[in-house]
Amino acid sequence: MVSSGLDFALYGLHRGSSADPTTMVRRARLAEEAGFESLWVGDHIALPVDASDPADQPRIEAVVALSFLAAATSRVRLGFGVIVLPQRQPVLLAKQVSSIDALSQGRLIVGVGAGYLEPELRALGVPLAERGARTDEYLAAMRALWGAETPSFDGRFVSFAGVLERPLPAQRPHPPIVIAGHSAAAFRRAVEQGNGWYGWELSVDETASALAALGRAAQRHERPAALGDLEVTITPPGPITVETARRYAEIGVRRLLLQPDTMDGTAMDELITTTGDTLIGAV
Repeated sequence: MVSSGLDFALYGLHRGSSADPTTMVRRARLAEEAGFESLWVGDHIALPVDASDPADQPRIEAVVALSFLAAATSRVRLGFGVIVLPQRQPVLLAKQVSSIDALSQGRLIVGVGAGYLEPELRALGVPLAERGARTDEYLAAMRALWGAETPSFDGRFVSFAGVLERPLPAQRPHPPIVIAGHSAAAFRRAVEQGNGWYGWELSVDETASALAALGRAAQRHERPAALGDLEVTITPPGPITVETARRYAEIGVRRLLLQPDTMDGTAMDELITTTGDTLIGAV
């Protein structure tokens, strides 16, 4: 953790050249030693063949990847960045989250989003038009499983009663929930159900605009205090300098989630080393 309160996190150890198990472990431990606060992995299960990201690039499934990283590390936090929640079965996911949080001794961060790739959602049985409603309901159902003494839930998409899940998450009442997205629905979800908000590839100015919109959402939904409680995570659109990192911190960003310009080759190693040498501890 740096003196300004700004943390640096690393995205991408689940894909590309990092998908090799030996490489993943080596890079995770290198990042932990370099002072990264957390390691985040994404969640595309079945990419469309014409997606902007290469569909044939290796991608380890997010729950499996974080379980593996939990066993390979001891201090660094572990983040879903982000789980596409509507394409996950929430009773099962709640159990997986609790298990990883218990086994990692409370190091998990649960980033969630509503998704946007219609072919992927359709392949997993989710109509695109339902993704927002499912995201809201699944979050509520998971909270019930983590928090209620005798959980029950009766929703449009999921219902249960008379069941328990143990162990409970190590972090109580649950690991921090970070809501991703730049839409009005995502801002509303963040202030109503989140512990944090995540913006993808936003410049300092774009981040400032998004935070203003987040503040308006908090006022609109009569939760003005919620904005001050939200931990803001941003992935910048490219490499950053110490000065740029300071500008993010000054407008209220808590964590910069960095990614290399390519997930192949040695770019990930170079990002870890460069960030550890020039940014961590210097901001």
